[in-house]
Amino acid sequence: MCRKVFVAATGQNTGKTTISLSLVHLARQRYERVGFIKAIGPKCHEFNGCVVDKDAALIARVFGLEEDIRLMSPVVLGRGSTKKFLDGYLTTAELENKLVTACREMEKKYDFLVIEGAGHGGVGSVVGLSNGRVASLCGAPVVMVSGGGIGNVIDSVLLNMPLYRAEGNPVRHLLVNRLLKEKREESLGYLRKAFARIQLPVSSAFDYSPVLANPTLNHISRLLDHPLQGNQEERNRIVHNIQLGAASSQKVVDRLAPSTLLIATSSRDELIVTLSSLYHIPSYHQMIAGLVIPGKAPISPITQQILDASGIPYIRIMVPTSEVFSAVTGHISKISPEDHEKIDLIRSSAESAIDFDAIDRLCND
Repeated sequence: MCRKVFVAATGQNTGKTTISLSLVHLARQRYERVGFIKAIGPKCHEFNGCVVDKDAALIARVFGLEEDIRLMSPVVLGRGSTKKFLDGYLTTAELENKLVTACREMEKKYDFLVIEGAGHGGVGSVVGLSNGRVASLCGAPVVMVSGGGIGNVIDSVLLNMPLYRAEGNPVRHLLVNRLLKEKREESLGYLRKAFARIQLPVSSAFDYSPVLANPTLNHISRLLDHPLQGNQEERNRIVHNIQLGAASSQKVVDRLAPSTLLIATSSRDELIVTLSSLYHIPSYHQMIAGLVIPGKAPISPITQQILDASGIPYIRIMVPTSEVFSAVTGHISKISPEDHEKIDLIRSSAESAIDFDAIDRLCND
């Protein structure tokens, strides 16, 4: 009989996909056949000739599950799906049938199944498939993932729990993710005290990690929808700091922090030349991750030559600097299959960070 777990979340960006990836990794150490389903897919992505959710494609590539990709992403709600449903071109019964059929097929094939939800508990309600409903249809015990903190965790968990209880499938365990290491035990102590009243077990997941939280140059390139030029071997370098190159060249250099992405407008020839030249020096190479060069003013030919010769990774984009800065600083990093450093860290850390025994016991109850 296939064991199943439904990975829920209090909202977006809690690290739900990181937890799902971890659970697949940990389950594979105990069970011979481990599968994954992204039940409701709000993030469309073309993969192997079909449109699936990005998280399903990620797990498929990381664990070699490509042959099951259609079953791994049975319901994809892309742009316009809400209107199609409200106009009568999609029905709840049709979507439920796709979901249940995929789940049953995967249960036959695998010993352990990780089923990932989407966003907070109410996501999918417009088509009659809230996360609570999906978990109930799949018959999987619910593990909820939250971000770090105390008060905001309590509020968000209690806000989400009724949606699962209403479907007869209450939340069975809380995984608190992204805790600050120095506050982990204190935070867990208070959270366990708060949720003891409703008999909800609480355990920790990953501590907050800049490596997992921060974007790569490749992410920035995709975010801005412009190619990364220069040294392509640096595509997966993680950006830990972002600096706007508005001050004098000397002040910009003096303020450099490890692995900084500089945003320097195209009219700042002297700054672009300075950074390109410093990139060759090992100590500065550690500080300079790359450049984003916005602005409609052309880069002078000699500056362009120096820039290209340096090999420094850069993105040239013809939009205002303020627009680029807002987009980059407001970006939430998501894991991609190319993020080998992040994926390796997740796998190695999961074994000590997550109590898989507690999750596995839920599947046996």
